[in-house]
Amino acid sequence: MCRSIKTLRKADPPATDAEVREAALQFVRKISGYRQPSRANAPAFEQAVEDVALATRTLLDALIAPASRDRALK
Repeated sequence: MCRSIKTLRKADPPATDAEVREAALQFVRKISGYRQPSRANAPAFEQAVEDVALATRTLLDALIAPASRDRALK
């Protein structure tokens, strides 16, 4: 979908909050069709970016690294 969004899960060091927000911004831009929303739409746009960033951070923090998962299964 968004080729410019890089995979953040396997990042070493782990993805920073800035990287997560940039990915969220790219995603919201893509699905909204706005590079820069109008003043009337800016609050909804920014809220969507924050919501997607939070969901992304929650997901990344919850995922178990492959090596950890292998140890947990033993």
